[in-house]
Amino acid sequence: MVNETKIDIRNLNVWFGDNHVLKDISFKIRKNAVTAIMGPSGCGKTTLIRAINRMNELIYGCRTSGEIYIDGHNIYDGSINVYELRRKVGMVFQKPNPFPKSIYENVAFGPRIHKTASGRELDEIVERSLREAALWDEVKDRLHDNAFNLSGGQQQRLCIARALAVRPEIILMDEPCSALDPAATAKIEALIRRLSKRYTVIVVTHNLQQAARISDFTAFLYMGKLIEYGDTKSVFENPHNELTEKYITGKFG
Repeated sequence: MVNETKIDIRNLNVWFGDNHVLKDISFKIRKNAVTAIMGPSGCGKTTLIRAINRMNELIYGCRTSGEIYIDGHNIYDGSINVYELRRKVGMVFQKPNPFPKSIYENVAFGPRIHKTASGRELDEIVERSLREAALWDEVKDRLHDNAFNLSGGQQQRLCIARALAVRPEIILMDEPCSALDPAATAKIEALIRRLSKRYTVIVVTHNLQQAARISDFTAFLYMGKLIEYGDTKSVFENPHNELTEKYITGKFG
């Protein structure tokens, strides 16, 4: 694992109207690692990862202050191309959301929109992305079937393949296993570990056991504040903050 900062979050604050959702969040996220964001419902986990590709500003009434640096560039600088940022920082949502298209067209959608590939090259991107998402062997003979014919777990891996097709550097995952059964969850967790060899992965999860299994680093949020951040083993086995210990031991949450 490379000991290198990919994302540097500095004094991040987010409001929705008068609701101050994130309060002075500052920490650094390592390159080519899995970082879990955990905490009780409503603590700001999803808002935090949406700030990393500026998706919060699509919500009416959102206001953001502070800075987020990716590879040394502040993504809230006025010169940043937001569309290019969101290509670089892909997002996988809680509920699988394939497009009402074929399996092939779901994965090809991004490269087509960005006009980065066509023809044989596009075929290669689709295959590569489905392989990276551990789905190719299951769908290679039915690429032109409707994506809705896939199981829930397969649909989620298809959404991951769709994100990978535009060659992001960072993958944000918002509770990617919450709608899946244990078998499908195990496949996604194994996939997340493999993806971290090539990508920086940030996963929001309510599931403490999942955070402990899959992540290299863990951030604990509570009421919009970053309570603790460190390597996962230390956070779970030797938390520095009493709130973290209470959350991990099930005394609240």
